[in-house]
Amino acid sequence: MNTIFSSNFSSSLKSMIEYKKTIGYSENTYLPYCKNFDRYCFKNYPKDEYLTKDIVLDWISASECKSGRIIQARAGFIRGFGKYLSNIGINTYVLPNKFNGIKQKFSPYIFTDDELSSLFKTIDKSKNSRNSFQGLVFSTIFRLIYTCGLRPREARLLKRTTINLNTGEILITQTKNHKERIVVMSDDMLSLAKKYLYLRDLAYQNCEWFFPLSHDNPYSEALLQRWFKKFFIDSKSQIDPDILPIVRVYDLRHRFATAVLSKWLSEKADLNSKLPYLSTYMGHSSLSATAYYIHILPENLMKSSGIDWNYMQKILPEVTLWED
Repeated sequence: MNTIFSSNFSSSLKSMIEYKKTIGYSENTYLPYCKNFDRYCFKNYPKDEYLTKDIVLDWISASECKSGRIIQARAGFIRGFGKYLSNIGINTYVLPNKFNGIKQKFSPYIFTDDELSSLFKTIDKSKNSRNSFQGLVFSTIFRLIYTCGLRPREARLLKRTTINLNTGEILITQTKNHKERIVVMSDDMLSLAKKYLYLRDLAYQNCEWFFPLSHDNPYSEALLQRWFKKFFIDSKSQIDPDILPIVRVYDLRHRFATAVLSKWLSEKADLNSKLPYLSTYMGHSSLSATAYYIHILPENLMKSSGIDWNYMQKILPEVTLWED
């Protein structure tokens, strides 16, 4: 390795990269973060020899680091570096797993088309596991959340009686705002739901839950999130999990919203008139919660003439996207 580092962490950064290479990770996975961290420490902490909490948090929140995705990626890298130092016996600060940013507004992770394809292929493989029915649940529930833009809670707590497989309509009752709404499945989603329901009814007769963990209980939020994170990591097998961004089941709902908006913009539709339909479909309490998704569209779409920015700014107060 010919890379030259300058800070007091130079030898540790080099040895960590060499170690990661020996267990199958590419040098390029870590090198950009190592270089950036080294430059930062050389400039701002030239005398420090130990990784401290101040160094970690200052680097994560450095001025050039503004997006939520970058913060999450940096947090993953520095956590991995801290664990490596600790494992080789060096006194160090290790960033907690529950770290969620430096007073930054939540930024959802928007999956690309390729990432979604790879993710669902990985999820589908779980149907070949020892518990094949559980794998079928995952293939169905995660697709339902994505294709219908549901909140994870809304999908988890669906009742068997609230889904009409003749019309494809789903009555959503467990909503955030206690206001029921109806969404309609796509033809592909409806076909999958019918196949799922046939096997579900054989395995769980007289069970009220559409996605039962047992006869008496639906899947919990924590269990779904844990499996979703595992599937995402498995779908990125060439990347060290320590530097992967944080993803949530909720991000499938975010991806649904941005996909709809992107489609409308590509069709040169007037978002001012379209937005209320999407807001109602997703069960948002205000138009501003839906309009916020426009701000996380790709830059080329944000420049579209279909967006009236003067109008959007009027309806865009501070929105907690995760909560809505």
